[in-house]
Amino acid sequence: MTAGSLTKSAIFPITLILVWWFIVPLASVPDRYLPGLGAVVGNAMMAMPELVAAIGRTGLEALLGFGLAAGAGVVWGTLFAKVGLLERAVLPLFVALQTIPVVAFGAIVVIWFGNTLLAKVFISFFLAFFPISVNTLQGLKAVNGQRIDLLRSFGASSCKTYRSVELPAALPNIAVGLKTGVSLALVGAIVGEWFGDTTGLGVMLLQALYFEDVLRTWVLIITTGLVGGTFYGLIALFERNFIWWRSE
Repeated sequence: MTAGSLTKSAIFPITLILVWWFIVPLASVPDRYLPGLGAVVGNAMMAMPELVAAIGRTGLEALLGFGLAAGAGVVWGTLFAKVGLLERAVLPLFVALQTIPVVAFGAIVVIWFGNTLLAKVFISFFLAFFPISVNTLQGLKAVNGQRIDLLRSFGASSCKTYRSVELPAALPNIAVGLKTGVSLALVGAIVGEWFGDTTGLGVMLLQALYFEDVLRTWVLIITTGLVGGTFYGLIALFERNFIWWRSE
């Protein structure tokens, strides 16, 4: 990314910060709707130790769930692409599971595993798995069949063909699934904490809503956005540096 593109990307967030910091107080917007950015920053500084601990806990849950979903999603996506019967029989079940509200699914997960780290990781896994597996399937199905036939004509095995042609060609699609999945994993971790925990961004958000603490709610909205944006940015950075043959 060039300096020019970085500058263009920074224009909107800088403008938004300036408007929030200066214009909102001058316009006398009620704090209930949008408190001043200075007050939000001050509240964040007061809660910094608790906020750091919450980010660490929720981030751990999200990353563990995302890591498991990434591995399982690529494996299942590959199986769907290779075994048509499996795709027709199992994929519709996965699609149906995605229609279940995460709050309802989270409740049964907590019954299974209790209010443990495993329950939050499982909910994160559940949300992140589907987009990764589906994008893996789409990427593998879009591979140029002539390249596969050419490699096989030289005696390459199915495993060799998969490693050398199919998987590399599918990686741009997989990266799209990973970027979606890591965002959903964070959502899953936060929702999982709503069912009971002692620390985490979800716990802090629930407490802020219960006490109608507008400032703390905005602190947590911004914090979760920054955490999610960081996770997404890391995947995008990996894609830019290591999947250099991606479609522009």
